[in-house]
Amino acid sequence: MTLAEALMERAELKAKISAISERIDDNILVQEQEAPGEDPKELLPELSSTIQRLRVLISQINKTNCRTVIEKESLTDMIARRDCLLLEIKAYKDFTDTSRQSTDRARGSEIKIRPCIEVKELQKKLDSLSKELRELEVKIQKANWNTDLIEE
Repeated sequence: MTLAEALMERAELKAKISAISERIDDNILVQEQEAPGEDPKELLPELSSTIQRLRVLISQINKTNCRTVIEKESLTDMIARRDCLLLEIKAYKDFTDTSRQSTDRARGSEIKIRPCIEVKELQKKLDSLSKELRELEVKIQKANWNTDLIEE
């Protein structure tokens, strides 16, 4: 199994856990003298086994990410860099949006609001960060599809 396939299975397991939990929650309380649509006690073992499979898979994914090195950087480090780039991009997008806001004045005597940082500077940095993120995402995705999952 490749790392990419393991990541897809992880997403499926998380969705399945959520669905099973919801089914249990929907049937855990019933009106007196009524029967639940399905027995929540019968769903508990399925929930536990799915969570156990997820635990094993997450461990394998993490081991694989730590041990896989692309251009002298582990996948774990690349993922951390990607996560931080996403945070920085969001901040710069917010700054850019704020600096583009105009304030309407009814009279010339009202306080005038102006940005302290030029939108052009913010946009240039945002474009640079976005390009870096795109290039990093390509490397990560390529590694995910070309790396076998460590299943020890």
